Amino acid sequence: MQVYTRTGDKGQTRIIGMDVVPKDHIRVEAYGTIDELNSLVGVIISYPNIEQTVKEELQEIQQLLFDCGTDTATPHGYMDYRTKKEAIDWLEERIDAYSDIPAKIESFILPGGILEASMLHYARTVCRRAERCVVSFQNETESNPNVLKFLNRLSDYLFVVARLVNHQMDHQETFYERSGKVFR
Repeated sequence: MQVYTRTGDKGQTRIIGMDVVPKDHIRVEAYGTIDELNSLVGVIISYPNIEQTVKEELQEIQQLLFDCGTDTATPHGYMDYRTKKEAIDWLEERIDAYSDIPAKIESFILPGGILEASMLHYARTVCRRAERCVVSFQNETESNPNVLKFLNRLSDYLFVVARLVNHQMDHQETFYERSGKVFR
């Protein structure tokens, strides 16, 4: 596979099926943001305070994100979709398994904590952006509805795992205090 094609030199890119679209097309924005999220998950996997089970889950999520990107990059009907309901079910199982480990929260928490948890929170926000891009894209054209559902669950998973990592490292979460302490 050749790395450069020169198609991008004119602000265009070739999608699956060989159609050429502008690089700022909503389809490209959607799968590009999914790719950004996938790269960020790869960074998180490299951190030392992520336990092996979670690293393996994150590696599986990278595979599933690649499926989401492929589905988004592929015109409807060109090939079978890759993102399946089973991937969403698996995320829900993982969320349920981890949700009760940290203390129950009664208010909003501020994103942060140890580096790994902070990066998981950051990945959650990139996931939400990818989700918004996919919504915009799916408003324009028919696409795999499981991609949006997967991203929605994934942002919940990333939130829960960020809390789990802080808990495992005995780091207290910071709760949101309306208007902060400075203005009281």
